[in-house]
Amino acid sequence: MQVILLERVAKLGQMGDVVDVKPGFARNFLLPQGKAKTASEANIASFEDQKAQLEARNLETKKEAEALAAKLDGQQFIVIRSASDAGALYGSVTPRDAADAATADGFTVDKKQVVLIAPIKYLGLHSVSVKLHPEVEAVINLNVARSVEEAELQASGKSIQELAAEEEAAAEYEISELFDDIGSAASDDDDAPVADAAGEETN
Repeated sequence: MQVILLERVAKLGQMGDVVDVKPGFARNFLLPQGKAKTASEANIASFEDQKAQLEARNLETKKEAEALAAKLDGQQFIVIRSASDAGALYGSVTPRDAADAATADGFTVDKKQVVLIAPIKYLGLHSVSVKLHPEVEAVINLNVARSVEEAELQASGKSIQELAAEEEAAAEYEISELFDDIGSAASDDDDAPVADAAGEETN
């Protein structure tokens, strides 16, 4: 099926290009989102008449997207999730979660703009692309953690594995301290003076 593109579409073409696409892709994505029209003579003629306006609108939205990208690029957003001790999530982080986290921090991001190659299934820091415009992209970081405190530690550069190792070491230290305390209390008892049969203390 041939369509004429009303804006640049990644891996497909530039505004004004007439391209061959699968009918389902055109019907389900390009046409309903206003990214293309069927390449009939009437639509091609209509595009030529509106080309200047479309280019101006594209530049306008591109400028807006660039302004947002300048603020959004490099931002880090916290996503709290339940996970196993090994860091595997119970569930996954989706484009909707990424968009919600950015929106909660005052940025206007739609889940359709978030590009995830695969769902996020582990705790940690994850780089995610946000397509704000066909020609403008920002990269955000999702800090996926079990708590805000854990997220802060991750942001400082510690991995879940390092945090788990530190917690384990701290627990082992506390146990050894406890045994040391018990041991010293027992030795104190050994050093205590013993009373003889006559009731007099002997050392």
